[in-house]
Amino acid sequence: MPSRYKTVLLFGAPGVVKGTQGKILGTIPGFFHFATGDMFRQIDISSDLGKIFYEYSSRGELVPDEVTVKMWTETIHAHCILHEYKPRHDLLILDGIPRTVEQAQMLDAHIEVIKVIHLICDDQKAMFERLRRRALKENRFDDADEKVIRHRWSVYEAQTRPVLDHYPSDMTIEINSVGSPALVLRDLLDIVAPIQNQHFSAYEG
Repeated sequence: MPSRYKTVLLFGAPGVVKGTQGKILGTIPGFFHFATGDMFRQIDISSDLGKIFYEYSSRGELVPDEVTVKMWTETIHAHCILHEYKPRHDLLILDGIPRTVEQAQMLDAHIEVIKVIHLICDDQKAMFERLRRRALKENRFDDADEKVIRHRWSVYEAQTRPVLDHYPSDMTIEINSVGSPALVLRDLLDIVAPIQNQHFSAYEG
């Protein structure tokens, strides 16, 4: 197993379709999509860790960095043990982490970031509407509360957006997330397919 996982980060504000595109990529052989949001939603909220998660998420705030990274490392290791994620074959697509500069610093020991894909949408109203639709579809009732949505947005601007500065500017590429899922996916594949091929060729060689 490699000392650090070869990784592409999906980055962007809440409602910018990171999860949608990550899930699509995860269905393609050779990509392993890991969404921190899914990890948190699988927590037993009656457990000690679950109570910590609920305390923060219900207010639209980020879970403490050490808790998040500890959960991430344990969960990704479990995926490896179960052979769901094969680091020598699969390119890791991360969605929802790192969300702070401190998390990025902690994760440097575990991941080798090859590319940061910054999904952007200049229409904030459209992004809020996406979150509301998702709340109804996936029973995420906190996302239906506009106050929580707006607070998440301010948390993103203050704590998560600065993560971009942690990585070299030439490592980041922007993709417009406005448009059909297929068109956004096409732009994503133009970037990640060559990276996956290089990763695959390196292993085969």
